[in-house]
Amino acid sequence: MKIVFFGSSHFAVPALEALINSRHEIICVVTQPDKKKGRHLHVSGTEVKNIASGAGLKIFQSENIKSKESVKFLKNSQADVFVIVSYGQILSQEILDIPKIMPLNIHASLLPRYRGAAPINWAIINADKKTGVTIMYVTAKMDCGPVLIQKEIKINEDDTFISLEEKMSKLGAELLIPALTSIENKDYRLIDQDEEAAVYAPKLNKEIGLIDWSAQAVNIASQIKGVLPWPGAFTLYRKKILKIFKAEVIQVFSSHKAVPGEVLRIDKDAIVVACGKGFLKIKELQLESGKRMPAGNFIIGHNLSAGVVLGQAG
Repeated sequence: MKIVFFGSSHFAVPALEALINSRHEIICVVTQPDKKKGRHLHVSGTEVKNIASGAGLKIFQSENIKSKESVKFLKNSQADVFVIVSYGQILSQEILDIPKIMPLNIHASLLPRYRGAAPINWAIINADKKTGVTIMYVTAKMDCGPVLIQKEIKINEDDTFISLEEKMSKLGAELLIPALTSIENKDYRLIDQDEEAAVYAPKLNKEIGLIDWSAQAVNIASQIKGVLPWPGAFTLYRKKILKIFKAEVIQVFSSHKAVPGEVLRIDKDAIVVACGKGFLKIKELQLESGKRMPAGNFIIGHNLSAGVVLGQAG
């Protein structure tokens, strides 16, 4: 079949690679415009553009995919199917009506759970034990289209957004080719989503990374893993932002009645902090204007002692 692929982020790369290695014809790859990135603000393309360029594929970039020029270009593609994976712009109904057969989307959740921009993040933040990938027929209403295929994946205790995204992107790629085959053979079945079971996963903002030490340790640990790499979990230490990248929940080790956020113990390679319920062992962190480092190195370089309360502005 003739495919137009829409994608921009790292999550879309395995799906594009699967298509490149399949017998389907990729007419064009649609991706976000080049942007200035990095410390020196060099202009660079998306990860999807880099893969497409290396494969010699035609590339289309538009600041506004709904523009007349964009719609005209897509109509001229004569595509059978649009495959949309983490593209970054909302497609109008006019665009969704263009492919001869259907527009497909690979979504990183078991829909209708976690519709929206950040399904992987929220699955980890909410300490879910499983999630999955859904390939669905795209409708104008966000993530509400009927489901073509779904597959579960276990969320491991040590999974962060980064590790889980990598696994889920590969799972989506594995499901894509069988999904296209079923469409080609006309033996697929579309199943409507249960609207009453819908859960939304809104886009993250910086505030979602702020640690509330009065929360349970298990919830804070999930928050830390779920907001990597952005915005990152953070608290305050001596009026500076202290980012926490790695931590684990530990059992109660003391009868001391601690204030949430209080540093209870300094180990050789960890900082033990009291939470609203339970205790957290911080293992990797970064102070504002400093470098990311293991807790052991941080302890050596800073005069941190038991009794200090994290999160206080003063």
